[in-house]
Amino acid sequence: MSTAAPTLVQLQNLSVSFSGRASDPTRQFRAVDDVTVDIRGGEILGLVGESGSGKTTLAKALLRLHRPSEGRILFRGVDLATLGERALRPYRRDLQMVFQDPLSSFNPRQTVAQALSLPLRLHAICPRDQIPRHVDGMLVRVGLSPAFGSRFPHELSGGQLQRVAIGRALTLSPHVLVADEAVSKLDVSVRAQILNLLVDVQTAHALSILFITHDLHVARYLCHRIGVMYFGKLVELGPTEEIFTRPRHPYTRALLGTLEENAGPDDADPITAPPSATGCRYGSRCPHTVRRCTEVHPALEASAEQHLVACHRWHELGELA
Repeated sequence: MSTAAPTLVQLQNLSVSFSGRASDPTRQFRAVDDVTVDIRGGEILGLVGESGSGKTTLAKALLRLHRPSEGRILFRGVDLATLGERALRPYRRDLQMVFQDPLSSFNPRQTVAQALSLPLRLHAICPRDQIPRHVDGMLVRVGLSPAFGSRFPHELSGGQLQRVAIGRALTLSPHVLVADEAVSKLDVSVRAQILNLLVDVQTAHALSILFITHDLHVARYLCHRIGVMYFGKLVELGPTEEIFTRPRHPYTRALLGTLEENAGPDDADPITAPPSATGCRYGSRCPHTVRRCTEVHPALEASAEQHLVACHRWHELGELA
């Protein structure tokens, strides 16, 4: 993908807050905090980070499944963050999602064919008498026989059901597909098949994909660019190979260190240390903290072309030893 590809989606200073505990409902928790990132046409942008870093919340805000508390979501120049549900409807088909657990996203009483035909009917994609042909064609497109249309979700394997989920999203010809840990529950061999299917459909349809994963191996294989999130903040963003070969942020280096130690992605501990109350969000875990780090969270700045990092000391830390 060319770095000159036009921007399709812009998230500008996006924040998502949730109410605190019942004992103090006025207290707000910022799951996503002032994130600015763009998604280019025809690219796969990866979001990585430990559990609790805000990746899924950011993606759901993009789809307006969560309403942002601050910031803008620009899709082809229209700010989706300001739209009510009725005004959002024309954009729903352009922004689709594939979930981590496809079984829970299907109606168990509907056959595969019924599940695939529903979006076609709701959005009037084609005449009703042509829907069966479209459904059969989509099943073939994702590597399944049309015979699967008569089956129920529980009769399919995890890999087969994820293919159906991808097919259901593609029936609407979306411009952006959000894949949230879409292969994390699959066997390794099946995982590779689904990743290859995503690459295939992305290339064939010039689709933009926001791919959320905790698996750095998968991110390196699939994504053109990678954003690294920590406690709601985007701390590094750049071309995939730049992130892996020249990581600038101490947190990115810590994540990559799990690979060097031959730890699997599921061996990495979720975030347990609380973020710093002031200053750099990563300060409580960072071995390079100085006074300035405790006073203000660093802004994203360019360390190289197309490579951004939010760290006060990235100039000094040099390259990963």
